[in-house]
Amino acid sequence: MRRTPHSSPRLRLMSVLGLLAALFLPPGMASASHAATSKAADPVRVMPLGDSITGSPGCWRAVLWNRLVSSGYKDIDFVGTLPPQGCGQAHDGDNEGHGGELVTTVADQNLLPGRLASTRPDIVVMHFGTNDVWSGISPDRILAAYTKLVAQMRASDPDTRILVAQLIPMNPSSCGACAQRVVDFNARIPGWARATGTDRSPVTVVDQWTGFSTATDTYDGVHPNASGDNKIAARWFPALAAVLDAGTPQDPGDPGDPGEEPAACTARFRAVSSWQGGYQGEVTVTNTSASTVSGWTATVAPANGARLTQVWNGTHTTAADGTATVANATWNGALAPGASATFGFVATAPATAGTPAATVTCTAKAPAG
Repeated sequence: MRRTPHSSPRLRLMSVLGLLAALFLPPGMASASHAATSKAADPVRVMPLGDSITGSPGCWRAVLWNRLVSSGYKDIDFVGTLPPQGCGQAHDGDNEGHGGELVTTVADQNLLPGRLASTRPDIVVMHFGTNDVWSGISPDRILAAYTKLVAQMRASDPDTRILVAQLIPMNPSSCGACAQRVVDFNARIPGWARATGTDRSPVTVVDQWTGFSTATDTYDGVHPNASGDNKIAARWFPALAAVLDAGTPQDPGDPGDPGEEPAACTARFRAVSSWQGGYQGEVTVTNTSASTVSGWTATVAPANGARLTQVWNGTHTTAADGTATVANATWNGALAPGASATFGFVATAPATAGTPAATVTCTAKAPAG
């Protein structure tokens, strides 16, 4: 069961098919307890923000929406001032993906505050900057625009949670330099996020670049096709699910346990051995919070076309792009502060894959109660 560790005047817990997500409560209630019993809470509002990769039609949003719903996240609401653009499957299509838009233009012209006022997002899912990179705008200027947009989000809601993508690759026929520009810009994003995130309004980086091919996952070297949509949604899902599970960090003035902090963990990959066509890997999950965690989930994104085929000391599912989600076994989920658990796996890999490598992340679960 997923639980939100904290409750604030704006968010309460609700059961959804055995899963709990943090929900937004309207301001102005006389008391939180009265609000919880007198009026149902609104769904968590998620804004997909970006350019034509997010809109026009941005069908990864449809894939992501349906994966969330099928996983039990019913009380969510995708929001934006733009309507759905089709995609051939039922989904909540509201979005803020404006085709051709530059993030630097949005920042320079202060376009975001009005959109935020109309939609009031709790979470922003942002893949933004492709047109800026294409236009040869410097990473410094793009990141300055990111910083301004984050400040505007927090002015709208100090508890806004922000997921920022490392951009998918780009290789249009009309821009020979674009491929390397994306690499150079993506390399700057993690450091920017560390400097910009706060306990109350965290910024989470989601790697949309690794494992994405402009040859097979786009129809023009820039915009995703069906394969690309599936890969993008598969990368957003664990990061967004972790934010939904964790809820909003507790406001400084909210009642609660002094010094309590969210559960946290780190994951580390190691190649144990390799052979032609595959390798054995190992991931160590470490509890980095100050209290015991009751469980953990790790995401393993193998590089160079590898795919997990067997896992021990955990249970796993694999997305269409090969990204595996591994949950703890019944006996190794609880970790004291500083304690670690290790799971192993076997992966198949193309003969030309080279040295085994994988991007690994993890989320930790706080004890129920």
